[in-house]
Amino acid sequence: MELIYQWWKAVGLADKLSFARDRLMESFFWTVGMAFEPQYSKCRRGLTKALALITVLDDIYDVYGSLHELEQLTEAVVRWDIDAVKDFPDYLKLFFLAVYNTVNELAYDTLREQGEVIIPHLTKAWADLCKSFLQEAKWNHEKVTPTFDEYIQNAWISSSGAVLLVHSYFLVTEKISKEAIHCLDNHHGILQWPCTILRLYNDFSTLSAELERGEVTNALTCYMHETGQSEELTGQHISQMIEECWMKMNKELISPSPFEENFTEIAVDLARIALCQYQYGDAHSSPGVIARNRIFSVILEPIQLLETAQNTTTEWKSLLASS
Repeated sequence: MELIYQWWKAVGLADKLSFARDRLMESFFWTVGMAFEPQYSKCRRGLTKALALITVLDDIYDVYGSLHELEQLTEAVVRWDIDAVKDFPDYLKLFFLAVYNTVNELAYDTLREQGEVIIPHLTKAWADLCKSFLQEAKWNHEKVTPTFDEYIQNAWISSSGAVLLVHSYFLVTEKISKEAIHCLDNHHGILQWPCTILRLYNDFSTLSAELERGEVTNALTCYMHETGQSEELTGQHISQMIEECWMKMNKELISPSPFEENFTEIAVDLARIALCQYQYGDAHSSPGVIARNRIFSVILEPIQLLETAQNTTTEWKSLLASS
């Protein structure tokens, strides 16, 4: 965690972009839910960086950037064009360079360690995310409520889970395969179903806040607008959709797959941690007492106990050495 904190302070987005959420610890908690095993420490660091940046990106598209600026940013990410920053406002220059450097660093590490060029696949995932964020921004700007199907096709990508899973694949897979990369690029079900679950859990928990901001793109609002159903019946329909996504994801787990088991387990755990994070409200954007207590018991308390044990050991060694 210390290495991630040092990176986040060095990036400086939390200090420079006052409008953006600083959710480093919450981001790390997500990654513990996805890949808790000791051997995945590198994966947790990489995913925490990605999720902290995604959180800021979401705020840029949702609450701060003008439509013109969002189109500029989307085009720059699609082209992965560092020259584009010369036309950006200062806040976008900082953000784009932070993403650019972080993603390129992961690509370099993978090239050095495995001899694989993965930058096109990482940048595609980020470009898909930005395009989906831009679509939602346009809907909100134009006060357009899309059909439910239009919304879902865009929203499972805007959940940001696909970016996390693509990063996860390259962070935990020991032998990268062309077939697996092709499946990632073309949105294999092992990406789509957990990301859809993530999106639907998120929409349940954030509905009130989004309506207060005047946003119209939410699974529940789109379904109610299209069908005329009550909020209660709409909630039942969304719950049934979540159950169906779980069944489809379980089917993927027993079907032939180009992915190693460690990656498919992370994909399933993304859906599980989504339920945990959105079970009692939005634990990422508006962490309450329950969310803070979870973080303390899972992350901070064990660190404190470990530090206490290490200090005690040091004291005993000093006593023994002086006796």
